[in-house]
Amino acid sequence: MTVGKRISGILAATRSLAGRFAASSRGNVAMLFALSLPVLVMITMGGVDINRAATVKGNLQDALDAAALAAARSQAVSDADLTTIGTKALRANLANYPDITLASATFTLNSDQVVISNATVNVKTLVANIVLPPYGRLLDDTLPVGAHSEVNRSSKNIEVGLVLDITGSMAGQRIIDLRAAATQLVDIVVQTVQSPYYTRMAIIPYSIGVNLGSYADGARGAATGARPITGAAWTTGSAIGINGITRVATGVVTTASAHGLVTGDYAWISGVAGMTQINNRAYRVVRITNTTFSLQTWNGSTWVTLNTTSGAGFSAYSASSSDQVRKCLVSDCTVVVTSTAHGIPATTTDTGSTIPGTVYITGVNGMTQINNLPFEVANVTTNSYSLRGVVGPTVSAYTSGGSSWCGQDGCQYRAFRRDSDDLLVAVQTSSCVSERTGTNAYTDVSPATSRVGRNYASTANPCPTPTIQPLTSSISTLKTKISGLTETGSTAGQIGLAWGWYSVSPNFNTLWSSNPAGAYDSSETLKAVILMTDGDFNSPYCTGVLAADSGSGSGSTNDHINCNATNGNPFTQATQMCAAMKLQNIVVYTVGFQVTPNSNAANILATCATGPDYAFLPASGADLRDDFAAIGRDITRLRISR
Repeated sequence: MTVGKRISGILAATRSLAGRFAASSRGNVAMLFALSLPVLVMITMGGVDINRAATVKGNLQDALDAAALAAARSQAVSDADLTTIGTKALRANLANYPDITLASATFTLNSDQVVISNATVNVKTLVANIVLPPYGRLLDDTLPVGAHSEVNRSSKNIEVGLVLDITGSMAGQRIIDLRAAATQLVDIVVQTVQSPYYTRMAIIPYSIGVNLGSYADGARGAATGARPITGAAWTTGSAIGINGITRVATGVVTTASAHGLVTGDYAWISGVAGMTQINNRAYRVVRITNTTFSLQTWNGSTWVTLNTTSGAGFSAYSASSSDQVRKCLVSDCTVVVTSTAHGIPATTTDTGSTIPGTVYITGVNGMTQINNLPFEVANVTTNSYSLRGVVGPTVSAYTSGGSSWCGQDGCQYRAFRRDSDDLLVAVQTSSCVSERTGTNAYTDVSPATSRVGRNYASTANPCPTPTIQPLTSSISTLKTKISGLTETGSTAGQIGLAWGWYSVSPNFNTLWSSNPAGAYDSSETLKAVILMTDGDFNSPYCTGVLAADSGSGSGSTNDHINCNATNGNPFTQATQMCAAMKLQNIVVYTVGFQVTPNSNAANILATCATGPDYAFLPASGADLRDDFAAIGRDITRLRISR
């Protein structure tokens, strides 16, 4: 209901009451009512004026605070120049309030370099326009409202790390609302005048991690690259024909010519007719003569004599032109790759238990069956290794070329067994990063001292395209970054939060020397991190891959490695990160966009924030814009002395 309608209702009720009193036969009551009626009307209508004046005072205070800041940031030193600058800003800030008339404004600079501002506006009243006998017109047409503001000119710089959720759940209207709210925040926080004190902002988009773009190697270290392959084989020497195999408890193989084998050599038999059960298996040789030997098989723990009797399931040998024996390079007759100083470990414990080292192979000619696949290794020497499970007779002969890529965390490719089915898979590193682990997991020490984690993102849950924007005072750069935000992937808010901290940390200046953060000095620089999310953090990591205990919604289980998160629950990580930031006097704001109040996510965001007034739960796009604007004003006002 409008003010006019309320007034009309009050007057109508008053006239009705007056009519009833006038009809009364008791003259003294009518006379008393006639005398008190103007007072009652003025009290009622005056309440409306007082309420309007209180609202105007709040708006005036906001406008004057902003104008005082504008004057304080200017180069002006005389009161006249400060008043000119401040009044211009004040009038612009009051342009949205047509019922307010600026009566006076002064801006002065005292000896302590504090800009003191006072302003008065006139608010058009309602009571003054009502003329009631016998009093006549008693009040003025306007009501004066004043405000006072002081800004310490030698106050603080502002650095803000804006951490933005761009996960898949932000698709549609949510990402549109986020862009609008973040753009508005830039206008509030980042000023066009950057002296004597600057205002800078960093943009940190995150989903499964934070895309560092060209800064990635400086933060995580350069990935270990490929080593050239110079050979790949499984056998040595020529194949030797077989003339016979006895069918006794200790079967004896007779060759057509000298076999050249000695006890302890390994061999592969194929092409035998009749006794086909002996084919396509690896054996250990026990030499008898230069044309005879017996065989041993591996039972899982030791080598035992091969029994070729019918009772052991063997048929009688038949001569064949294709039966042959070949000497193997290693005990299981798998392929041995030669690659000088390949750097692949025989075993690794990076997932918590001792497991074989891994390799990823590309570009081999001839033996193309091993290309673009991950393998576990065995028989590792400085310059060679064998490929577990790749039995030599199943692949073509190697001719040339190829690259050997280590498959451990820190390498260009990460080969790992996935949690869903223990299948060995490989993923290439991205320019995204994951959590830092170890003693510096929740510190901001330089990445040159302690590297952050790699991020081996799958194609189904990829590294987001938008990259980090370090601190800048360029409004156009910030807005361009925001306008280009696109959504994808699951939620690793703990990683986004970490980079919100790192973006305002002087310890990370070596990473982006052209966008440095100021020193930790709360008397000189106000540092703030704003964390925005639309839901639960569900994506922690183990050795650069989404952990087995990642939460619901963290991509497919086929993308998860078979080890749990090194740093544990991502919300717990975020809580520890926030506590560490606040110890550095960084102001932490949290914004849970459409997060259910009193939910686990909402409660953790409240804990993370600097205080209750620093945690927001906007339910709509309009609320998000309002809350971002409130945060922007609060950051700006923290420089106001009183």
